[in-house]
Amino acid sequence: MRLKVRFGNRSTKMRKRQVVLRREEPPRSSSTNSSLTSRSVRYAECQKNHAAGVGGYAVDGCREFMASGEEGTTAALTCAACGCHRNFHRREVETEVACDCSSPPPSNGA
Repeated sequence: MRLKVRFGNRSTKMRKRQVVLRREEPPRSSSTNSSLTSRSVRYAECQKNHAAGVGGYAVDGCREFMASGEEGTTAALTCAACGCHRNFHRREVETEVACDCSSPPPSNGA
C-alpha cells in the first residue's frame, strides 16, 4: 500500500468520485401539522493515520469514500480507493425538515 503524506492543500490525482448517501425517514405521525425529516449521510475524506505506530502523521490521500460492494453486504463498508473501513472517513450529516403546516380556520369574530 502506498501512503501519501498530506501537506497543506495538495490535491490527489483521483478524478472519479462516488458519493454514498443513506436516507433515513421517520414514520409519519397522524397530527394536523405533519413534518417530514430527511437525513442524508455522506462519507468524505479518509482520516486514518497510517503512521500512528511510529509517532507520526500520514494519511493515504483518499478524498471520498467509495463502497467496494453493493449496499447491504460487508464489502459496502470497505472503501474501494484506500481499503479502509467506512468509519475512518469523515461523516457529514445533512438534515432537511419539510413541514406541511395547515393554518387554523378563520374565526368569524361574532
